[in-house]
Amino acid sequence: GPCSVESEEQVVAIAKAVKASGATMLRGGAFKPRTSPYAFQGLGETGLEYLKAARAETGLPIVTELMDVTHLPLFKDVDVIQIGARNMQNFDLLKAVGHQDKPVMIKRGMSATYEEWLMSAEYVMAGGGIRTFESYTRNTLDLAAIPVLRKLTHLPIIVDPSHATGKYWLGEPLAMGAVATGADGLQIEVHNDPAHALCDGPQSLKPEAFDPLAKKLLALHATIKGMEGQA
Repeated sequence: GPCSVESEEQVVAIAKAVKASGATMLRGGAFKPRTSPYAFQGLGETGLEYLKAARAETGLPIVTELMDVTHLPLFKDVDVIQIGARNMQNFDLLKAVGHQDKPVMIKRGMSATYEEWLMSAEYVMAGGGIRTFESYTRNTLDLAAIPVLRKLTHLPIIVDPSHATGKYWLGEPLAMGAVATGADGLQIEVHNDPAHALCDGPQSLKPEAFDPLAKKLLALHATIKGMEGQA
């Protein structure tokens, strides 16, 4: 789904489009951590209501980021709680989400090692990109983390090629690489008008571009599973 929930019309339209393409969950930001204090910070509680409206329209479970433990009561109707990269080692927040019964998705901090990431997951029993010297992409997607984590943990591994690169056209090859190396799921940003998105438009796919990508990814996954079955 979109990086940020901007309106009910926007998020419902995107939810319908991605569901038709094979998406199984809808992710959108209601509360947005931003580097600049003057950038769009999200619609907050109103954004959560728009996400719930999209779920009612499509049946897609909703995923959204929790930034502050005081907001936890607002998330009682959210299906999956996301802990963002900036909060990966906010241990009080991790403990709080560990005491509730919803699934939690932890994004890897930009400079976090595998061990630090897994220790954060241990706080809640749930389980990005990292920052390197390369400046062409937004971050660096560490595909090697997938088979490594497969050896180290039973936790599901979700890959976000959109935030890792910051470029929509890199989403397809890296998403395919993530499937090929054993990811359990993908988080791909989709926006109906990326040029006018309130945040992260350059990394967002239009629904008409997401549709063939989703079909290609599902076909690749089926092929790999078929090969594993023959081994």
